[in-house]
Amino acid sequence: MEIFNFERKTSVEISRLLAGRIRAVRRRRRISQQRLSEASGVSLGSLKRFEQTGEVALLSLIKIAIALEIDDELLHLFEEVKPLSIEEILYEQDQTP
Repeated sequence: MEIFNFERKTSVEISRLLAGRIRAVRRRRRISQQRLSEASGVSLGSLKRFEQTGEVALLSLIKIAIALEIDDELLHLFEEVKPLSIEEILYEQDQTP
């Protein structure tokens, strides 16, 4: 039986949260949207849409992170994902040569 986690955030909530964090870094570093657009190669429209809605292509997000010098944060994303079940642990052990 699957249990629904009501505290789990939706994809929209997560994307807006990430956009807010990136916007905060940009502002803290006193970088305009125009300047970040130029430095990252992401169009100004895409950058504005990302900051307002959280919608952005993964490649654009990576370019923005590189331009803001926070790409290490992305490199560590999903680095240490804990198994959800004993079955995952057993499967992983079976796959190890």
